[in-house]
Amino acid sequence: MSLFRGSLRAHLFDAVLRLAVRRRLGQVFDVQKIRASLDRRGRPDPRGVAFTPGALGGVPGEWAVAQAGEGEETAGETAPALLYCHGGGFIACSPKTHRPITGAFARAGFRVFVPDYRLAPEHPFPAGLEDVVAAWAALSARGPAAIAGDSAGGNLALATLLEARRRGLPPPAAAALFCPVTDLLGRSPSLRRNAAWDAMFKPEALMRLAPVYLAGADPGDPRISPIEGDLAGLPPLLIHAGEREMLRDDSVRFADKARAAGTAVTLRLWPVVPHAWQIAGDALPEARLSLAEAADFLHRHLARRAALDEAMPA
Repeated sequence: MSLFRGSLRAHLFDAVLRLAVRRRLGQVFDVQKIRASLDRRGRPDPRGVAFTPGALGGVPGEWAVAQAGEGEETAGETAPALLYCHGGGFIACSPKTHRPITGAFARAGFRVFVPDYRLAPEHPFPAGLEDVVAAWAALSARGPAAIAGDSAGGNLALATLLEARRRGLPPPAAAALFCPVTDLLGRSPSLRRNAAWDAMFKPEALMRLAPVYLAGADPGDPRISPIEGDLAGLPPLLIHAGEREMLRDDSVRFADKARAAGTAVTLRLWPVVPHAWQIAGDALPEARLSLAEAADFLHRHLARRAALDEAMPA
């Protein structure tokens, strides 16, 4: 496979999304229809992973932990902890829809918690963010942990970094973001330049999602548009985005500003793949590679955090 040109499966996946998703989302805007479309689970649950209901900080959700093979012991509570924020445009999806991603992280050796945060329009900003922050506060109190998320979940993960600092909570050891939404003011040039290339969204559908989440709140609030925040001193970030997606420059612009503030950022733009392609799991080579890179990145920084904690005097 040539990552420069993209895999054949990536081209096919792009075409399927154009026919099955972009057309539906571009029709008359209806939150319930969009939710029903995005809530469809197209992939089976990953093998070798136990998904169990749970709660953190009073927030319901789901744990994803690799199952032990015959004659093996599961790492269980000793596995590195990861809080994963699912995407869905702030209005849709759940821990179950994102099992291809969370299952991959579990198989990579993480103990993953996915908060089933409240969704708009029934629960607009700041309900979802408050849920994620509460879950993070509970998880980080147990020891070093990392955070990750895709799309709207990437937005919530980044906003949680800022809120953790503001509230004096332990910061994540690192964060992995897949196609994060960073600017709800809609200033990224790719929103226009990639409008014809994006396999999932039409500009009018994407622009209608923000007001549903905001419900009158200021889109310039850093808790809504993390790019507006103070990005100095954040933990190391890994950001993966699609070269052709409309939200590409949300990642590029955020990475540029974070680097200028002194934060370590690894940004990779992938050809052909659509927005949040990691949801394709084992079906797409680029999804496997992206998830493997993210897992390695998080493991390395969690190990460094643990080593620093051990070196600290008691």
